[in-house]
Amino acid sequence: MKLLAKTLEATVIARPVPTTENPQHLCLDKGYDYADCQVEAIDNGYIPHIRSRGEEQAEKEKHPDKKARRWVVEVCHSWLNRFRKILVRFEKKRTHHLGLLAIACAYIVFKRAEIF
Repeated sequence: MKLLAKTLEATVIARPVPTTENPQHLCLDKGYDYADCQVEAIDNGYIPHIRSRGEEQAEKEKHPDKKARRWVVEVCHSWLNRFRKILVRFEKKRTHHLGLLAIACAYIVFKRAEIF
């Protein structure tokens, strides 16, 4: 919540200018359910979509069979967390750790493509 303004300002990729026909949306979870975050998103030209606290729990009660959608980053992190050597970092050198990350990512891609 406190770093939202700095994160939005530090966007590396130049985004298109928002127009009425093609507005820019910003989806955030309930950790950003504060008035300051709403204002910051609007000031940066985004239409905020922030889940309120308790909204997800109420939706689970209405539709118990519906699975929650996970963000792409969360899915990728859960795939990498299956490798204990990465989850618990024993390597002190950055290059060794990055090498293990590259091997794990390559293994995941090959398994997903069913090449093995």
